[in-house]
Amino acid sequence: MIYTVTLNPSIDYVVHIGKLISGITNRTTSEEYYFGGKGINVSHVLAELELDNTALGFVAGFTGEAIEKGTKAPRITTDFIHLKEGVSRINVKIKSDEETEINGQGPHIDDAALEEFMAKTDAIKDGDTLILSGSIPKTMPDDVYERILERLSGRDIRIVVDATKKLLVNSLKYRPFLIKPNRQEISEIFGVEVNDEETTLFYAKKLQEMGAKNVLVSLGGDGAMLLDEFGKVHKQGVAKGRVLNTVGSGDSMVAGFVAGCILKNDYAYALRLGSACGGATAFLPGLATREKIDELMDQFEPKSN
Repeated sequence: MIYTVTLNPSIDYVVHIGKLISGITNRTTSEEYYFGGKGINVSHVLAELELDNTALGFVAGFTGEAIEKGTKAPRITTDFIHLKEGVSRINVKIKSDEETEINGQGPHIDDAALEEFMAKTDAIKDGDTLILSGSIPKTMPDDVYERILERLSGRDIRIVVDATKKLLVNSLKYRPFLIKPNRQEISEIFGVEVNDEETTLFYAKKLQEMGAKNVLVSLGGDGAMLLDEFGKVHKQGVAKGRVLNTVGSGDSMVAGFVAGCILKNDYAYALRLGSACGGATAFLPGLATREKIDELMDQFEPKSN
């Protein structure tokens, strides 16, 4: 089974405005709602690839009810902790001449709720995959990912961590199967400017030395680079298409890569599928669909050196 973890899920309210002007009332030209958070995004794309998965996390209030209802789908089982107080967050994504995001904080998660969540992870067994994605609520301890991984240590579980800064760095001692930073996140971790292929590869190797087995670096318009656990470097360019949406593209890449590893146990194929999934989300108003993923897979040829 594949498990995704979204500790701070959200309703993403996407509004389209011709030109955003501060200080006045702006009216939308169109708007959409999406139920997500990074792990839930991964769950939906895995389902598009016909892989069963279970979404874990916390929900609260009327927004939490909507998130749970919106997450449930064929091949997705929800197993959220229901908090007694607060509401799950709403994130506002403004699409105008520039993209602007306003992200909510999320509900308070107390020690009892956290322990209830930890107990759910006891069901994860050898051969399963666990994907830890995204930020954590301010009310949670900043070592929560470490606590989860420590509880799971000793089991043969494929661990994927898609997070930033300390959340990512502190997970490396548990030797995650995959991490997926971008160049900016690598720059923040090491306090250097990472803006070319040589420097990107150098610091990907550093992350590998710190514990990561596979390092997948998203390069924006330059595609993606994978340093696999055998020291082989794989590269994949971007698909051709018109970018409509960047939200969830990285999550889609994670889903596709994990799916590729499970389905074919082939890193070059996994990178290709991950890139197709990321592109499919970028070219659609919502998350990747199987039809779009298949279309973009036809554009790609696997590359490695």
